[in-house]
Amino acid sequence: MIGNLLAYPTGFEFTVTAVLRAPDRRPDFPHHRIHRVGYRAGRHVPDEFLRVGVQFADGSSITNLDRHAFPPLDAEPAGPVLFSGSAESDDRRHVARYWVWPLPPSGPVAFVGEWPGYGIPESRVEVDGQLLIDAAARAIRLWPETHEATD
Repeated sequence: MIGNLLAYPTGFEFTVTAVLRAPDRRPDFPHHRIHRVGYRAGRHVPDEFLRVGVQFADGSSITNLDRHAFPPLDAEPAGPVLFSGSAESDDRRHVARYWVWPLPPSGPVAFVGEWPGYGIPESRVEVDGQLLIDAAARAIRLWPETHEATD
């Protein structure tokens, strides 16, 4: 389930909540759900890993399986970027937060997910990208941008 969709001038954030019908009490279960550590191109990703992706109306897409090639700090990435943020899990429920850059173009934005290890096939839900663009335009800066360290 996609939730907590928040738009900002530079991108948007969303959460994914996945719930299992029966508890999985394996000690490494949370690790497989949220971490990609050690997954390299050509290596098998465990079926227990929850796959998440976003596709824009222009056909560009990004998933939590993609490797990010970070450009220099003063340059923009070549395409969309999906960052995984905080996550919490127990033996039945997994909630993860993701950040996407940039804002989407107008048109449908598809959120896609699958969890093969638990029999959850690929599913998708679409929202109108213009809603995110409009919401981001209404964002209000709460304090001025500063580059000074705070004490």
